[in-house]
Amino acid sequence: MWTHFEAVHAVTYFHPRARAAYEAVGLRGYWRGYFAGRSAPLGATEAAPVIAAFFTFAPPMVSRALPAVWRLATPAEALRARLTGAVQALAELTYELPEAHLMETADLLEEAATAAQTAGRVLGAANAALPIGEYPLARIWQAATTLREQRGDGHVAALVAAGLDPVETLAWKVAVGMSPVNLLGRGWTEEQWHAACERLTQRGWLTPDGTATEQSRADFQAVEDATDRAAEHPWLALGVDRTDRLRELLEPIARSCHTLIPPDSPIGLPPLPA
Repeated sequence: MWTHFEAVHAVTYFHPRARAAYEAVGLRGYWRGYFAGRSAPLGATEAAPVIAAFFTFAPPMVSRALPAVWRLATPAEALRARLTGAVQALAELTYELPEAHLMETADLLEEAATAAQTAGRVLGAANAALPIGEYPLARIWQAATTLREQRGDGHVAALVAAGLDPVETLAWKVAVGMSPVNLLGRGWTEEQWHAACERLTQRGWLTPDGTATEQSRADFQAVEDATDRAAEHPWLALGVDRTDRLRELLEPIARSCHTLIPPDSPIGLPPLPA
């Protein structure tokens, strides 16, 4: 299910209409829109809670954006912009689907998002508390976003429990194939990257030449498994048959959204099977 609802959420990062919507309220530049839009459910927050919740961004990078973005747009304006841009993007990607298809998708996805457990999950809880959209595409995007952020909160908790800090997490992902541009693009320096690699080597996660060890792959799979367990309640609540039906409904939407996601995206979303 993650490969489906994550792709729907991701239009807010990769579709030109989403960026245009942020620019229309004064949030020019990709990262202003990103930090304002994603943190807006928390209100006009300072940098510290966002550094903690977003996890993989270097603190100076977040501090450059927050709280300065709130002088350009209020959280309410940022929320309207992100929903407007996402809906416009989805409208362009789903125009061939009948209204009944979108309505049923919205109903089931919203039901799953409502069942998401948000205790201890700040971003998931903040998104779950937002008003329900009036139209199917708005409902689909917001429900997908709630599920995405709730799952992400659980993933961060699993990383912390495994003893991984943000730059170590990214450095290990680079070792298994993620583009280094994503590590450096999140504000970490090459010195911090190399120091993280040294710590991972001492831990037995990397060999001296920077190759990921089999033990590290097994240990990181345990993190992924813990993430999945923490995110399973919406699908248990929906039940097997209705979850399968939702996956079927999301399939054409997610497949269209996947076309926007760059191959080297740090999201790490695998392609949908042909």
